[in-house]
Amino acid sequence: MKLAVTGASGLIGGALVPFLRAGGHEVLRLVRRAPKANDEACWDPDSGAIEEAALEAVDAVVHLAGENIAGGRWTEARKGLLRSSRVGPTRRLAETLARQKRKPRVLVSASALGYYGHRGDTWLTEKDAPADDFLGRLSVEWEAATAAAREAGIRVASPRIGIVLSPAGGALAKMLLPFKAGLGGVVGPGTQYVSWIALDDILGVIEHLLDREDVAGPVNAASPSPVTNAELTKTLGRVLGRPTLMAVPAFALRLGLGEMAATLLASTRLRPERLLATGYRFRFPELEGALRHVLGTPLPRPA
Repeated sequence: MKLAVTGASGLIGGALVPFLRAGGHEVLRLVRRAPKANDEACWDPDSGAIEEAALEAVDAVVHLAGENIAGGRWTEARKGLLRSSRVGPTRRLAETLARQKRKPRVLVSASALGYYGHRGDTWLTEKDAPADDFLGRLSVEWEAATAAAREAGIRVASPRIGIVLSPAGGALAKMLLPFKAGLGGVVGPGTQYVSWIALDDILGVIEHLLDREDVAGPVNAASPSPVTNAELTKTLGRVLGRPTLMAVPAFALRLGLGEMAATLLASTRLRPERLLATGYRFRFPELEGALRHVLGTPLPRPA
């Protein structure tokens, strides 16, 4: 296929482009600056301006662009930026695709596990309702912004992406320095569930959503084996061979991070029901294997 990708320089997009090309696909990167290569086209997410001619021959679009949720304290201005970088650009992209004479077959438009908010130890499937908090409401708007594409007959899939495990960025990259220094530990109560996915698997999930004509709508994109924060802490310490005795109490997180602390304290236990039902096989379904793979840390040999 010929595919267009937004957010191609981000954690997922930066790995997705070479992954898709290795699979024989042609990839057009939609970039915010003036194009510097033949595989780029200019897209202004704020105004919606785009080189529409470049999209005429595109079979599918993967939309990953959006400001980093954990990129700073959630001031009102920051929350406005998080919303404006997602909802408006997604709506304008969907409207552009809907206008094409030759429309793409599918739009894979990212969403996030923040849709569900704090749910304790309850298993959550795609049928569960959104949380009535900032991320829940934002995710609802974000997914709804694809309406024009869907109404134009384009298949739309919205992967609600869990915590992506990669040393190149995201939550794991931020954890590595303190954990390697022996300063890692449980965050908050430690009982909150963390729904995670290895970088290799989120790439595989996106490919699955591109290929499977029978998958549309929300898709939980997380391992079938979520763990508690305490289990994550213990496993990462074991993989790195470091102690994990330090702890960060919930009140300290709220003091330091404000409302954003909710992203670390929320318990969200996703079940990837639609992926499993449509035959996706996780390469790394268990946390320790995923961590050892992404960190290049093999199991120790028996004595």
